[in-house]
Parts: sequence; structure tokens; C-alpha cells
Amino acid sequence: MTDRTPQRDRATIVTIAARTGVSTSTVSRALKGDPRITPATRRRVEEAAAELAYRPNAFARTLKSGRSGLVGLVLGSLANPFYGELLQEVVRQAAERETRMLILHAGTGPMEERTAEALLHYQVDACMISSAAISSPAADLCAQNGVPVVMLNRIADSHAAAVACDNAAGGRDLADFLARGGHRRIGVLTGSRDASTARDRERGFTSQLAQLGQKVALRIEVEGGDSGVTTYDGGYRAGHALAGLPLAQRLDALMCISDILALGAMDALRGAGLRVPQDISVVGFDGIAEGARPPYQLTTVRQPIEAMVTRSFESLAKASAGEIVPQTILLRGELVVRGSANLPSGC
Repeated sequence: MTDRTPQRDRATIVTIAARTGVSTSTVSRALKGDPRITPATRRRVEEAAAELAYRPNAFARTLKSGRSGLVGLVLGSLANPFYGELLQEVVRQAAERETRMLILHAGTGPMEERTAEALLHYQVDACMISSAAISSPAADLCAQNGVPVVMLNRIADSHAAAVACDNAAGGRDLADFLARGGHRRIGVLTGSRDASTARDRERGFTSQLAQLGQKVALRIEVEGGDSGVTTYDGGYRAGHALAGLPLAQRLDALMCISDILALGAMDALRGAGLRVPQDISVVGFDGIAEGARPPYQLTTVRQPIEAMVTRSFESLAKASAGEIVPQTILLRGELVVRGSANLPSGC
């Protein structure tokens, strides 16, 4: 015969009131720190709550206040390590703010109907969106239901405030760096034009090259839509194709629209016998941790993830309070020079 420990009933403010001999309203006020409750009564209520292992009922609080304390998160594909790092920072800052995150969607596919229903069913107080593929449908749904929304690492097409790295400025920094390094046949490896990040980085890069009297020698768009921007495999396929070009058509530098593309391209180029950076320089954009590892030492523009997430939470808090929020906030990235590209003289 197996002994079983009796399961304790869940403690409520009613059981605390019975234990302490005060009313349920007094218990509620005491637990909220209401100054109208005497210190002695508050201490008695708190001790009883601890003894009974009382935990507030979040669902009941939502019904009473009309706020769930939940912030929805629509995330890009985790095949790109950048989004894993972004998720970690969002969760860290949410914990500091005593906010709970609800991941509504992660990936590059369209937002399914049940995901959209979850956004409404759980009554999220606000929503962060960082996926290019579904940014507009999700923002539209939030706007229709009065849910404040901020685009994180995306520029909003409608309905939403946006917090992002200044991708065009980062692209200009990379173009200037490669041109000053003596590169003359410079290519761009990009992905879907549906992603505002890809468009802005390429626009900044090509416009700066033009200012310096150069143009892009070869543009490669990775097949596979938005997912092509964010995968190692897409970069590897492109690098393999580049290595197969006739000698007269080969590039001396490659600007990749994301770090994960750059890592794939570097491995393919080296696998084909080309040296990085001696035969071809490679630079990326994002600043993922893997790019700093010895096999890559990738020169890149590091996105200010911590500041971007902080400003996103601040934007949502202001919008929830009815304050006017700036439509677009752009934060400058940092050019991080490592060993994957030939350096300008003097560096």
C-alpha cells in the first residue's frame, strides 16, 4: 500500500481572513500594502499568507483590473541566432519589470488563425513584433483590438511604433570600411526585400558606395523568401556559388545582410579553397556571439539589443498609459572590426 501525502487546498484571501480573524477586504488591502492597514495587522496577514503558501490568483486579478500583465511576443525565426539573443534579452528585462511574456509565434511562416486567437484570448496588455513575415497582419490585429504594439528590429508599415537599429547607417559604415580597405569588386549577399532590415542595410551600403565613386559588382539574393535572410544554409549555398565564378568575375569583398549568412558563406568559400580575408573579405550585420569565435572573427555591425529592448518596453508602457509615442526610434549600431576583412590603412 502506498502512502500519499494529502494535497493542501489552495490558499485564498478567504482562508487567510479566517486564520487572522479579519475581513477579506482587510486581507486584500494588507497584501497590497495599503497604508490604511496598521503595521501589526499587515504583519499578521503576511505571516498567515506565508504559512498557508498563498499565491495571488492572476486570473482573478485580470478580471478585476482588466489587465493581464502579459505582453505578447511575435518572434522571427530562431534559425537565426540573433533572434535567440533577442529573446534572451526580452525575457531578462521582462523579469526585471515583473512582466510576463507570452510567445505567440516564432518563425517565418504566416501567423495562423489559432495564434491570432491566442493574442485575444489571453488578453495581452501589449505586443512586441520582430518577425518580418507577419508584422503587418499582427499589427493590424492589435490595432483593431486596442492593443498597444511596438515593432522591434522592424520598421512599421502601419499602426505601430517601431524601435530598430539604424540599419541604413550601419550599411554605410560597412561600405566605407570596405572601400577604405582597398576593395574594388564588392558584392552584396541579401535576402527577401520584404524585410525592412534587409532593404535598409542594402540601401545604406549601396548609397555610400556610390558616394565613394563605386558600385556593387554583384548582388546575390538568397532563394527561399524571408527564411533565406536568416539561415546558415542560405549563406553556404551563396558562398559555394561565388567560389565557382571565373577568376575574372570573382569578388574581393562580400557584404552579407546578416551575420548568419556571412558565417555560411565563409565556410563555403574556405571549403572551396579560398582564403578569408586574403582572397576575399567578408563582413556581416547583427553582432551575434558566434561571429566572434576564432574560426570566423567576423567584422560586423553589432545591433544595440539591450537598448532596443529597453526602448521597446518604454514605448509600450507609454502607449498603455495613453501617452504619445514616437513613431520610429532608430538606435546606432557599432562597427566591430575583427579579422574577416582586410583593414584600411592605419587600422
